[in-house]
Amino acid sequence: MPSNTTASSPKKKKGRRGRLIVILLVLALLGGVGYGGYWGVDAVRASFPQTTGEIKIDGLKGKVEVKRDDYGIPQLYADSDEDLFRAQGFVHAQDRFWEMDVRRHMTAGRLSEMFGKDQVETDAFLRTLGWRKIAQQEYDQKLSAETKKYLDAYAAGVNAYLKDRSGKELSVEYAALGFVNGDYAPEPWTPVDSVAWLKAMAWDLRGNMQDEIDRSLMTSRLSQDQIAQLYPKYPYDRNQPIVDRGAVDESDNRFDLKAEPSRDNGSNDNGNGDRNDSGSNGNGNGNSNSGNGNNNDGISSNSASNNEGFTGGTNSSDAIEGLNAQLSSLSDNLDTLPALLGPNGSGIGSNSWVVSGKHTTTEKPLLANDPHLAPQLPSLWYQMGLHCREKSESCSFDTAGYTFSGMPGVIIGHNQDIAWGMTNMGADVTDLYLEKISGDSYTYDGKQKPLTVTEEVIKVAGGKNKTITVRATDRGPLVSDRSTELEKVGQQAQVPNSAPDRATGYGVSLQWTALQPGNSMDAVFELNRADDFDSFRKAASKFEVPSQNLIYADAEGKIGYQAPGKIPVRAEGKGDKPAPGWDPAYKWDGYIPFDEMPYEEDPERGYIVTANQAVIDDSYKHDLTVDWGYGARSQRINDMIEQKIKDGGKISTEDMRTMQTDNKSEIAKLLTPTLMKINISDPNVREAQKLLEGWDYSQEPDSAAAAYFNAVWRNILKLGFGNKLPKELRVKGDCLFVRPAGSNAPADQIEPVEECGTRDADSAQPDGGDRWFEVVRSIVDDEDNPWWQSPRSRTDKATDTRDELFARAMEDARWELTAEMGKDIDSWSWGRLHQLQLKNQTLGTEGPGVVKYLLNRGPWNLAGGEATVNATGWNAAAGYDVVWVPSMRMVVNVGDWDRSRWINLTGASGHAYSAHYTDQTDKWAKGELLDWSFTPEAVQKNTVDTLTLTPATG
Repeated sequence: MPSNTTASSPKKKKGRRGRLIVILLVLALLGGVGYGGYWGVDAVRASFPQTTGEIKIDGLKGKVEVKRDDYGIPQLYADSDEDLFRAQGFVHAQDRFWEMDVRRHMTAGRLSEMFGKDQVETDAFLRTLGWRKIAQQEYDQKLSAETKKYLDAYAAGVNAYLKDRSGKELSVEYAALGFVNGDYAPEPWTPVDSVAWLKAMAWDLRGNMQDEIDRSLMTSRLSQDQIAQLYPKYPYDRNQPIVDRGAVDESDNRFDLKAEPSRDNGSNDNGNGDRNDSGSNGNGNGNSNSGNGNNNDGISSNSASNNEGFTGGTNSSDAIEGLNAQLSSLSDNLDTLPALLGPNGSGIGSNSWVVSGKHTTTEKPLLANDPHLAPQLPSLWYQMGLHCREKSESCSFDTAGYTFSGMPGVIIGHNQDIAWGMTNMGADVTDLYLEKISGDSYTYDGKQKPLTVTEEVIKVAGGKNKTITVRATDRGPLVSDRSTELEKVGQQAQVPNSAPDRATGYGVSLQWTALQPGNSMDAVFELNRADDFDSFRKAASKFEVPSQNLIYADAEGKIGYQAPGKIPVRAEGKGDKPAPGWDPAYKWDGYIPFDEMPYEEDPERGYIVTANQAVIDDSYKHDLTVDWGYGARSQRINDMIEQKIKDGGKISTEDMRTMQTDNKSEIAKLLTPTLMKINISDPNVREAQKLLEGWDYSQEPDSAAAAYFNAVWRNILKLGFGNKLPKELRVKGDCLFVRPAGSNAPADQIEPVEECGTRDADSAQPDGGDRWFEVVRSIVDDEDNPWWQSPRSRTDKATDTRDELFARAMEDARWELTAEMGKDIDSWSWGRLHQLQLKNQTLGTEGPGVVKYLLNRGPWNLAGGEATVNATGWNAAAGYDVVWVPSMRMVVNVGDWDRSRWINLTGASGHAYSAHYTDQTDKWAKGELLDWSFTPEAVQKNTVDTLTLTPATG
């Protein structure tokens, strides 16, 4: 929050709450609450964009029309590419400039300049990563002249909007900020501001770094075998990969693809070497588990304390505690990054699939996509059309879809020839390395190499500047420099005997593909203009970061898939845990050549599904990751498509929409039959158990059965696994009395100690995702498996078997929901537990209730759930609130573009009191879609406002 440097207070209140109160009063005034009067209403409306009439803009060569429909979604028409992107920048700024400004300060590590000293540590971490510097290098060294021309035009359009506007004329947030940071004024937009945003998205989609940390943290409580049980292998036999041939497709040699790609480097034109074949329970109210750790007789709530199967890892207590504190601190740094990027966890995913015309009612392909991200207000996405009135050499775009405010072009959508969608591939593109640091040098291959050392000055609104030192190895930045705990990373870490002397400890560096300059921005424009599968794949070859699954369909009837991205080849190791940085065997040995990345073109089955499952089976020679999503969503989509085809039916646009809103729970299907067989004597618990009789596993918002099952599932996870994990993985405030970490003495000789969780709620474990589906599936038939053992509590006896633990979870769930929704089970519903709150990602994320009232919206009671096709994710370690959502949905009717449908999570506008702030959310929550006009005739028919941008004269 902004620092309170100008407003006086007789009590001289300090800290965040004092600043929030100032903002509260200002926003209340601006919002017309209380004594705002006409001035307050005028101030709010001052930033609303002009959507009719004419505006003159410097630099335009010709007129640009901005046609908005009744949801405020704009379609732009121009006669040159540069005019088109100049207008896109102007229109984005009209609706979303506050969001754009905050984003660019975040990517540059300059949030403190806006919001004061509370953001210094976040800025320091982001400066250490160096996103902005890499973006500058990309612009200066890597991007094509044409891409730079488009970026320059876009920036000029943003600046045309900023010209002669400030404060309340930009947004209500600036009016509030002016009272607490009166010297702040937005700088002109630059092309590098746009390029840097790709780094933020790459961070969100960076792969398995959190899993790498978590596996290391688990060693304090669990053995390596137990940890392996919590990360089971991908079930290739049950959940089919995207590409089902077992290797890349050899039907086309346009990129020298081979069914079994050569292990030599022959066709790799970039010279990269190829590898050889070598406490609370969230809301916690009434949950009997919340008291388990505080039992009066000192019984441990961690099975590692008193169950023979869980005696913890094999390392000494001091060594484990040292490493865990350091890795946990890194995890905390990930959690403290702004909510604009979403919580740090494994929930980020997406669904996309394409069905060929032989299986559709339209006889042309249908393509669906819904990326899963943290809910944001305004939505990450901005719907828009970019049209040349007549396509020519100087005006080459005719595309529409979902854009990022702050970036030119369309990210996901279609043009007049092809449609495309994206999901997160989940490739492992980050590695942590332990580093032996001596002064400003580090050890590599038995020699000392100099660290790169730079000074960074962080400007602080209302305070003194802070200078930080950023150090980096050849691999990447020393992230361990960003906290006192992280300075000691590796102080007592497990290392081989050949490791260099640890002295005062090892550092930790981060190697990440996004910290190397690339040309992904070139790919965006090439993708927008692609007109066939060849040009689509050529564009994909430049899409280096973030690594995404790209699906394809065209008006000629072809469908396809391409796995792009800059994926490292590791000479040694699989990137699943911190590697010894001094050992050259663990270096990155180049990147997987594009011509060896999996792809498909018109597969015989007639459809392609990507939903974060494995891309290809384990016969593929390269390691893409060891941490795929486990395929619960993807296989459900495959099954629905296959069933429709098997029944002889054809798939319609409406069928695609219905599939997107499928709410079936795969874990409920697995566990409910067993739960129904449990003998329950308590009539109240038996009453709840009966809710599951005849339930079809669909998680509708009004379903009492869904509410009860998910509560049971949450308690199964807590009793079976959560209480056995170290504090660094458990949610903050979840306190247990446990045996000290690493202790091997008999349980009756150890005094339990209180140990409280430290993890942010959105990334705590067990989160209940489909990895945990596989964990439970692997042991559900083993009734005496040690994971089913849990200690007794004040109200429950210890459990030794699956059925005993399930019975206890059913009882705990009954009383948890009684506390949440009342004793009458007829009043229970999943939607009352599973709610979406939309929060303004800056001033609305915390603070007094009135601030939230002014800027935030909700709640919405939602259907769906974790690892469900309708992926309204929730974290079982913390509660039931929605933390991941389909951030948009689209169904593209390929070739008959005006019959396509789309929806956004919120609305086009970022202005809190605009009619388009959240005008799509109700329909989104119901699974409805809006008509998506594309042709000039359809756009004109649905246009309600037309703004003409004209060249300025004189």
